[in-house]
Amino acid sequence: MEFPKLANDLILRAAKGEQVEQVPVWIMRQAGRYLQEFQDVRAQHDFFTICRTPELACEVTLQPIRRFALDAAIIFSDILVVPQALGMTVEMLPGKGPHFPKPLEQPDDIKSLSYPVDVNKELNYVFAAITLTRHRLEGKVPLIGFCGSPWTLMSYMIEGGGSPTLSKAKSWLYQHQEASHRLLQIISDVCVDFLVGQVQAGAQMLQVFESHGGILSNQSFTTYCTPYLGQIVRRVKEKLSKNDLPVVPITVFAKGSHYAIEELSQLGYDILGLDWTIQPQDARKTAGGSVTLQGNLDPCALYASKDEIDRMTRDMLTQFGTQRYIANLGHGIYPTMNPDNVKAFVDSVHSISREIINQK
Repeated sequence: MEFPKLANDLILRAAKGEQVEQVPVWIMRQAGRYLQEFQDVRAQHDFFTICRTPELACEVTLQPIRRFALDAAIIFSDILVVPQALGMTVEMLPGKGPHFPKPLEQPDDIKSLSYPVDVNKELNYVFAAITLTRHRLEGKVPLIGFCGSPWTLMSYMIEGGGSPTLSKAKSWLYQHQEASHRLLQIISDVCVDFLVGQVQAGAQMLQVFESHGGILSNQSFTTYCTPYLGQIVRRVKEKLSKNDLPVVPITVFAKGSHYAIEELSQLGYDILGLDWTIQPQDARKTAGGSVTLQGNLDPCALYASKDEIDRMTRDMLTQFGTQRYIANLGHGIYPTMNPDNVKAFVDSVHSISREIINQK
């Protein structure tokens, strides 16, 4: 499959630990609700209709690229397309978020899942969106594909939606240990095939979102997250290599899991995403030099003045260093964010990092 030649490979070089002339930057949830152009599309279409319509998903993916000097695009989709592929109904309710009318309540409910999953059939719309977007980007920046982690997806499938405690899902880990591992393995198998399919479709980087890892104890994380996160990166890279596909850089982002930085850095991921609660110097020391770090400005920092955004960005860059580093927020951008402040952040990363590098 012939794609346009890539003009900006800054983020790929940073991911591989190669020298960069300025720090690359992208923003989690950069395609979405804070942009008026997205709201215009959303007013006409259901959320999952946008996800399942390649032309619409492509358009939304490109919207922030047209506005800002970002160094990567991330395909517009949702981590919950994997539970949908497993046969579960997921709705996106206005003002509430994701909702599962029939969540998993008992271990026997695992039998109701449609498994094994043919991702080329069930998730082909994501692959089609990636291929279309890769062409429409015209080589301007790389395209990132993604999936949710097994634990994060399991928690949604059991809770039936968002929850501040995840008590239903966590109870499975203590009451139904064997069933929990069985479910996590099923999800892992789908995630592996899904990520490989995204690269085959044209994704040039991948990210695994462990969004709910921070609600677990260190012991539970080590038991129910680490093995499956490690399995995913290992199996994806093996399958890519075996099928003569590019072995693209892969990021793991485990929100709230500061205690797991060392073990996460040793799983085989190329990039370790960090939330805003982690001190950059501590993360660099704990992770060592084997992985590129990504993060970690507090998303709420973008509510500050542009001068303050500039100051906080300089502090972040100074603490992380400008090499083997990708600038980002410590979590997804908020829907009430002013796009002008997003631009200020992106531009500050570039200008300040160039200044720091040129001074050396």
